[in-house]
Amino acid sequence: MTEETSNTSAKLAERDCVPCTGDAPPLRGAEIQALLDQLEAWEAVDEHHLRKTYLFPDFAEALAFVNRIGAIAEAYDHHPDLHLAWGRVRVEIWTHAIDGLTESDFIFSAKCDRAYH
Repeated sequence: MTEETSNTSAKLAERDCVPCTGDAPPLRGAEIQALLDQLEAWEAVDEHHLRKTYLFPDFAEALAFVNRIGAIAEAYDHHPDLHLAWGRVRVEIWTHAIDGLTESDFIFSAKCDRAYH
């Protein structure tokens, strides 16, 4: 991660997720790329959801990370799909109300990165 990406990711993580009312169109193309450039190692899958895998030295630390993300998700009412395995956690996030990506998904992703460090 470059220092610039680290700084923009930290700024993104400081923002609050905004609840989606279901009437906003999902982000596309350049809008997704501009926000993705502010994150470390996340990928946008088919312009539908964000995905990243985090690595850990053992199951216990992976589980602790899942619990930290769970607390963040509850606080913001923004719930990712979490896939827990020995030594890794895969996070997938999108806004279910519009079946696509919003800016809040990128904010939540930055919060996950902050919880990892």
